[in-house]
Amino acid sequence: MSQEQLPLFREKKISRVNWIGVRTLYWKEVWRFYKVLGQTVLAPVVTTFLFMTIFTLALGGSSRVSGDIPYQMFLAPGLIIMAALQNAYANPSSSIMSAKMQGNIVDVLLAPLSPAEMAFAYVMGGMTRGLLVAIMLTLSMFLFVSMPFSHIWAIVFFGVATTMLLSLLGVIAGIWAQKFEQSTAINNFIIVPMSFLSGTFYSIDRLPGIWHSLSQVNPFFYMIDGFRYGMIGRSDGDPLIGLAYLTILNVIMWTVCYRMIKSGYRLRP
Repeated sequence: MSQEQLPLFREKKISRVNWIGVRTLYWKEVWRFYKVLGQTVLAPVVTTFLFMTIFTLALGGSSRVSGDIPYQMFLAPGLIIMAALQNAYANPSSSIMSAKMQGNIVDVLLAPLSPAEMAFAYVMGGMTRGLLVAIMLTLSMFLFVSMPFSHIWAIVFFGVATTMLLSLLGVIAGIWAQKFEQSTAINNFIIVPMSFLSGTFYSIDRLPGIWHSLSQVNPFFYMIDGFRYGMIGRSDGDPLIGLAYLTILNVIMWTVCYRMIKSGYRLRP
Protein backbone atom coordinates (compact mmCIF):
# COMPACT_ATOMS: atom_id res chain seq x y z
CA MET A 1 0.00 0.00 0.00
CA SER A 2 1.45 3.35 -1.01
CA GLN A 3 1.81 6.32 1.31
CA GLU A 4 -0.70 8.23 -0.81
CA GLN A 5 -3.42 5.68 0.01
CA LEU A 6 -2.90 5.60 3.80
CA PRO A 7 -4.85 8.77 4.65
CA LEU A 8 -7.96 7.20 3.13
CA PHE A 9 -8.01 4.61 5.94
CA ARG A 10 -7.40 6.94 8.85
CA GLU A 11 -10.26 7.25 11.33
CA LYS A 12 -12.16 10.50 11.37
CA LYS A 13 -11.50 12.51 14.51
CA ILE A 14 -14.48 12.78 16.86
CA SER A 15 -15.08 16.20 18.35
CA ARG A 16 -15.47 16.68 22.09
CA VAL A 17 -19.18 17.38 21.59
CA ASN A 18 -21.30 14.90 19.67
CA TRP A 19 -23.11 17.51 17.60
CA ILE A 20 -24.64 14.90 15.29
CA GLY A 21 -26.19 13.09 18.25
CA VAL A 22 -27.38 16.31 19.87
CA ARG A 23 -28.91 17.50 16.62
CA THR A 24 -30.62 14.15 16.07
CA LEU A 25 -32.18 14.07 19.54
CA TYR A 26 -33.20 17.71 19.23
CA TRP A 27 -34.92 17.16 15.90
CA LYS A 28 -36.66 14.09 17.32
CA GLU A 29 -38.12 16.32 20.03
CA VAL A 30 -39.14 18.99 17.51
CA TRP A 31 -40.63 16.47 15.10
CA ARG A 32 -42.55 14.91 17.97
CA PHE A 33 -44.62 18.04 18.58
CA TYR A 34 -44.58 19.15 14.95
CA LYS A 35 -46.47 16.01 13.87
CA VAL A 36 -49.42 17.12 16.03
CA LEU A 37 -49.00 20.86 15.54
CA GLY A 38 -52.70 21.50 15.94
CA GLN A 39 -52.65 20.05 19.44
CA THR A 40 -49.25 21.26 20.63
CA VAL A 41 -49.06 24.77 19.18
CA LEU A 42 -52.37 25.88 17.65
CA ALA A 43 -54.50 24.69 20.59
CA PRO A 44 -52.73 26.85 23.22
CA VAL A 45 -52.81 29.78 20.80
CA VAL A 46 -56.59 29.43 20.41
CA THR A 47 -57.09 28.99 24.18
CA THR A 48 -55.07 32.09 24.99
CA PHE A 49 -56.83 33.97 22.21
CA LEU A 50 -60.15 33.12 23.91
CA PHE A 51 -58.80 34.40 27.25
CA MET A 52 -57.99 37.70 25.59
CA THR A 53 -61.40 37.85 23.93
CA ILE A 54 -63.24 37.24 27.20
CA PHE A 55 -61.29 39.82 29.16
CA THR A 56 -61.43 42.39 26.38
CA LEU A 57 -65.06 42.04 25.32
CA ALA A 58 -67.17 40.15 27.87
CA LEU A 59 -65.65 41.80 30.96
CA GLY A 60 -65.30 45.28 29.51
CA GLY A 61 -61.53 45.11 29.23
CA SER A 62 -61.45 47.50 26.31
CA SER A 63 -62.56 50.36 28.59
CA ARG A 64 -60.47 49.39 31.62
CA VAL A 65 -57.00 50.63 32.40
CA SER A 66 -54.14 49.37 34.57
CA GLY A 67 -52.27 52.40 35.80
CA ASP A 68 -51.96 54.58 32.74
CA ILE A 69 -52.16 51.91 30.03
CA PRO A 70 -55.12 50.05 28.49
CA TYR A 71 -55.89 46.80 30.26
CA GLN A 72 -55.63 44.67 27.12
CA MET A 73 -52.10 46.00 26.57
CA PHE A 74 -51.23 45.09 30.16
CA LEU A 75 -52.81 41.63 29.83
CA ALA A 76 -51.37 40.50 26.48
CA PRO A 77 -47.68 39.96 27.49
CA GLY A 78 -48.70 37.95 30.56
CA LEU A 79 -50.92 35.64 28.51
CA ILE A 80 -48.17 35.15 25.93
CA ILE A 81 -45.48 34.16 28.40
CA MET A 82 -47.89 32.02 30.47
CA ALA A 83 -48.76 29.91 27.42
CA ALA A 84 -45.09 29.70 26.40
CA LEU A 85 -43.90 28.43 29.79
CA GLN A 86 -46.64 25.80 30.04
CA ASN A 87 -45.75 24.39 26.63
CA ALA A 88 -42.01 24.52 27.32
CA TYR A 89 -42.67 22.34 30.38
CA ALA A 90 -45.03 19.95 28.60
CA ASN A 91 -42.69 18.95 25.77
CA PRO A 92 -39.75 17.31 27.63
CA SER A 93 -41.86 16.01 30.52
CA SER A 94 -44.28 14.14 28.27
CA SER A 95 -41.48 12.96 25.95
CA ILE A 96 -39.37 11.44 28.72
CA MET A 97 -42.41 9.96 30.48
CA SER A 98 -43.62 8.35 27.24
CA ALA A 99 -40.16 6.92 26.57
CA LYS A 100 -40.02 5.47 30.09
CA MET A 101 -43.51 3.97 29.90
CA GLN A 102 -42.88 2.45 26.45
CA GLY A 103 -39.43 1.20 27.43
CA ASN A 104 -37.56 2.93 24.61
CA ILE A 105 -35.71 5.35 26.90
CA VAL A 106 -32.92 2.77 26.74
CA ASP A 107 -32.35 3.75 23.10
CA VAL A 108 -31.48 7.28 24.20
CA LEU A 109 -29.35 6.08 27.13
CA LEU A 110 -27.32 3.77 24.87
CA ALA A 111 -26.65 6.52 22.35
CA PRO A 112 -23.14 8.07 22.42
CA LEU A 113 -24.40 11.16 24.23
CA SER A 114 -23.10 12.60 27.47
CA PRO A 115 -25.56 13.66 30.21
CA ALA A 116 -24.97 17.31 29.32
CA GLU A 117 -25.68 16.64 25.63
CA MET A 118 -28.89 14.77 26.44
CA ALA A 119 -30.08 17.55 28.75
CA PHE A 120 -29.23 20.19 26.15
CA ALA A 121 -31.19 18.45 23.39
CA TYR A 122 -34.29 17.88 25.52
CA VAL A 123 -34.25 21.44 26.86
CA MET A 124 -33.79 22.97 23.42
CA GLY A 125 -36.76 20.95 22.16
CA GLY A 126 -38.97 22.32 24.92
CA MET A 127 -37.71 25.86 24.36
CA THR A 128 -38.45 25.61 20.64
CA ARG A 129 -42.07 24.67 21.31
CA GLY A 130 -42.50 27.36 23.97
CA LEU A 131 -40.96 30.11 21.85
CA LEU A 132 -42.96 29.06 18.79
CA VAL A 133 -46.17 29.40 20.81
CA ALA A 134 -44.99 32.81 22.07
CA ILE A 135 -44.25 34.06 18.54
CA MET A 136 -47.60 32.92 17.16
CA LEU A 137 -49.45 34.46 20.10
CA THR A 138 -47.60 37.75 19.73
CA LEU A 139 -48.68 37.95 16.10
CA SER A 140 -52.29 37.10 16.94
CA MET A 141 -52.41 39.69 19.75
CA PHE A 142 -52.12 42.48 17.19
CA LEU A 143 -55.80 41.82 16.46
CA PHE A 144 -56.50 43.31 19.90
CA VAL A 145 -53.70 45.70 20.70
CA SER A 146 -50.54 47.16 19.20
CA MET A 147 -47.58 46.64 21.51
CA PRO A 148 -44.60 49.01 21.21
CA PHE A 149 -41.83 46.43 21.90
CA SER A 150 -40.14 48.89 24.24
CA HIS A 151 -37.05 46.86 25.21
CA ILE A 152 -35.98 44.13 22.79
CA TRP A 153 -33.26 42.83 25.12
CA ALA A 154 -35.86 42.14 27.82
CA ILE A 155 -38.18 40.38 25.37
CA VAL A 156 -35.35 38.11 24.23
CA PHE A 157 -33.87 37.45 27.67
CA PHE A 158 -37.09 36.77 29.56
CA GLY A 159 -38.52 34.75 26.68
CA VAL A 160 -35.43 32.54 26.52
CA ALA A 161 -34.84 32.35 30.29
CA THR A 162 -38.47 31.48 31.00
CA THR A 163 -38.76 28.72 28.42
CA MET A 164 -35.36 27.35 29.44
CA LEU A 165 -36.30 27.21 33.12
CA LEU A 166 -39.61 25.45 32.44
CA SER A 167 -37.97 23.06 29.96
CA LEU A 168 -35.45 22.11 32.64
CA LEU A 169 -38.29 21.59 35.09
CA GLY A 170 -40.00 19.43 32.47
CA VAL A 171 -36.90 17.24 32.10
CA ILE A 172 -36.60 16.88 35.87
CA ALA A 173 -40.31 16.08 36.21
CA GLY A 174 -40.16 13.54 33.39
CA ILE A 175 -37.24 11.76 35.05
CA TRP A 176 -38.71 11.91 38.56
CA ALA A 177 -42.30 10.93 37.74
CA GLN A 178 -43.18 7.26 37.59
CA LYS A 179 -46.62 7.80 36.07
CA PHE A 180 -48.27 10.53 34.03
CA GLU A 181 -50.41 11.67 36.96
CA GLN A 182 -47.31 12.79 38.85
CA SER A 183 -46.01 14.79 35.90
CA THR A 184 -49.34 16.51 35.24
CA ALA A 185 -49.76 17.20 38.97
CA ILE A 186 -46.71 19.47 38.87
CA ASN A 187 -48.33 21.46 36.09
CA ASN A 188 -51.80 21.52 37.64
CA PHE A 189 -50.83 22.24 41.26
CA ILE A 190 -47.60 24.25 40.91
CA ILE A 191 -47.09 25.82 37.49
CA VAL A 192 -50.66 26.93 36.74
CA PRO A 193 -51.46 28.35 40.21
CA MET A 194 -48.11 30.16 40.49
CA SER A 195 -48.48 31.65 37.01
CA PHE A 196 -52.04 32.79 37.75
CA LEU A 197 -50.90 34.38 41.02
CA SER A 198 -47.93 36.15 39.48
CA GLY A 199 -49.59 39.27 38.13
CA THR A 200 -50.78 37.94 34.80
CA PHE A 201 -54.26 39.41 35.17
CA TYR A 202 -53.58 42.20 37.65
CA SER A 203 -50.85 44.44 39.01
CA ILE A 204 -49.29 43.11 42.22
CA ASP A 205 -49.24 46.70 43.50
CA ARG A 206 -52.90 46.12 44.31
CA LEU A 207 -52.06 43.28 46.72
CA PRO A 208 -51.98 44.05 50.44
CA GLY A 209 -49.01 43.56 52.80
CA ILE A 210 -47.85 39.97 53.05
CA TRP A 211 -49.33 38.94 49.69
CA HIS A 212 -47.38 41.64 47.90
CA SER A 213 -44.17 40.46 49.59
CA LEU A 214 -44.83 36.79 48.79
CA SER A 215 -45.50 37.57 45.13
CA GLN A 216 -42.00 39.05 44.85
CA VAL A 217 -40.36 35.69 45.60
CA ASN A 218 -42.51 33.95 42.99
CA PRO A 219 -40.24 33.28 39.97
CA PHE A 220 -43.25 33.36 37.66
CA PHE A 221 -43.80 36.99 38.63
CA TYR A 222 -40.35 37.91 37.29
CA MET A 223 -40.93 35.91 34.12
CA ILE A 224 -44.18 37.71 33.32
CA ASP A 225 -43.17 41.12 34.68
CA GLY A 226 -39.86 41.12 32.81
CA PHE A 227 -41.48 40.07 29.55
CA ARG A 228 -44.17 42.73 30.02
CA TYR A 229 -41.43 45.31 30.61
CA GLY A 230 -39.88 44.35 27.29
CA MET A 231 -43.18 44.46 25.43
CA ILE A 232 -44.79 47.64 26.78
CA GLY A 233 -42.19 49.27 29.04
CA ARG A 234 -44.27 48.73 32.20
CA SER A 235 -43.12 46.65 35.19
CA ASP A 236 -44.15 46.19 38.82
CA GLY A 237 -40.69 45.05 39.87
CA ASP A 238 -37.07 45.66 38.95
CA PRO A 239 -36.24 43.84 35.67
CA LEU A 240 -32.58 43.56 36.70
CA ILE A 241 -33.57 41.65 39.84
CA GLY A 242 -35.64 39.36 37.63
CA LEU A 243 -32.66 38.92 35.31
CA ALA A 244 -30.41 37.85 38.19
CA TYR A 245 -33.11 35.69 39.82
CA LEU A 246 -33.90 33.72 36.66
CA THR A 247 -30.21 33.32 35.79
CA ILE A 248 -29.48 31.80 39.20
CA LEU A 249 -32.52 29.51 38.98
CA ASN A 250 -31.49 28.31 35.52
CA VAL A 251 -27.99 27.48 36.75
CA ILE A 252 -29.42 25.53 39.69
CA MET A 253 -31.89 23.65 37.49
CA TRP A 254 -29.20 22.83 34.91
CA THR A 255 -27.07 21.35 37.69
CA VAL A 256 -29.94 19.26 39.07
CA CYS A 257 -30.92 18.09 35.60
CA TYR A 258 -27.36 17.11 34.72
CA ARG A 259 -26.84 15.16 37.93
CA MET A 260 -30.13 13.28 37.57
CA ILE A 261 -29.26 12.15 34.05
CA LYS A 262 -25.68 11.30 34.96
CA SER A 263 -26.74 9.17 37.93
CA GLY A 264 -29.42 7.38 35.89
CA TYR A 265 -32.01 8.22 38.53
CA ARG A 266 -35.27 6.46 37.57
CA LEU A 267 -33.97 6.08 34.02
CA ARG A 268 -32.00 2.87 34.24
CA PRO A 269 -33.79 -0.39 35.08
